[in-house]
Amino acid sequence: MARSPEERGVTHSAGARGRLLPVLPALLLFIGLFIGLFTPRDVRPDAFLATAMVSAAALLPLWGTVLIGLGACAIFVGLMVDFNSLRDATAYSELATLAAIAAFSVFFNRLLSRRAHQLVQVRSVAETAQLAVLHPVPRHLGHVTLESLYLAAAAEARIGGDLYEAIHTPHGVRLLIGDVRGKGLLAIQTAATLLSAFREAAHDAPDLPHLARRLETSMSRHASQFPGVPGSESAERFITALLAEIPDDEPIVRTVTCGHPPPLLLHHGEVRELQPAAPSPPLNLGMLVSAGYHLDLAPFHPGDQLLLYTDGVTETRDRSGAFYPLAERIRSWSSEAPHQLLDHLHRDLIAYSGGELDDDIAVLVARRRPSLSA
Repeated sequence: MARSPEERGVTHSAGARGRLLPVLPALLLFIGLFIGLFTPRDVRPDAFLATAMVSAAALLPLWGTVLIGLGACAIFVGLMVDFNSLRDATAYSELATLAAIAAFSVFFNRLLSRRAHQLVQVRSVAETAQLAVLHPVPRHLGHVTLESLYLAAAAEARIGGDLYEAIHTPHGVRLLIGDVRGKGLLAIQTAATLLSAFREAAHDAPDLPHLARRLETSMSRHASQFPGVPGSESAERFITALLAEIPDDEPIVRTVTCGHPPPLLLHHGEVRELQPAAPSPPLNLGMLVSAGYHLDLAPFHPGDQLLLYTDGVTETRDRSGAFYPLAERIRSWSSEAPHQLLDHLHRDLIAYSGGELDDDIAVLVARRRPSLSA
């Protein structure tokens, strides 16, 4: 995927910092040597030499940490010789302290390396688990062209519960996008349960309200297997979800909103938020639904696009803390093909956030084609 100038600028800045940081320990050694040679004797270089060794432990590999430690001790011994301090007990005490710091820096370096290796393994397992839950969405289903985007938060290695799915059924193309409250393996397990229930029920549920009720039943049964005391994570587990149906023979889209951000309808360069007339609570909170799930309808003509997303998109912040204005930013790309639209959105989110996404992001775009052969 091509990167925008903004994204390249963020990457270049981060790369420049990454190249400069390993030079810091050597620079601190040089400063310590300069202070020892060209300042009064009561100005001690010990602090710079010690800082050089500790920073080397965090920034350099093992061999670099050892070299910086030996260099710091060698500089201090050289200064002892230069100032005729070989009989000074205080100087030997300071040298012993520097040697102890050097040994600690080596130990600290190995500890950091081990933790970094463990983090890489955790992230690999997290990505594998996420991909096992989110199957690739077909590019074409019936009269609909589809594209999806998933971005994992860069801040942590914890896997989230963002999910999406698209299935061609006798009732048309049925879409699901959802967001499980919380993160970790429990969120992935909950997301997998919901996706399995949707894949099974989407084919034979007569309409979206019935489908939502089926999903609610499945999630309630799943939650009952993990009883928790009130206020516990298990007791509060719920999923915001949006169901959409695009019939093959009608230029409309039907939606049921269960506590999820409303989809965007892109029509002839205009962007309209499809606010539900009567939104329903998230799944696994079905006891709050007394009158059933409300079905909303909107025109959906050939060339129109429907954009479904999780709140990680609209809650992305810039450096000033302002939320990402999705409807405003997407307007200039609304006529693009789904994969180009998501390409623009991907780059814009990275640039807007400065390369630091705080939450997982899932986006699903559906575009109605004129005919199956188009």
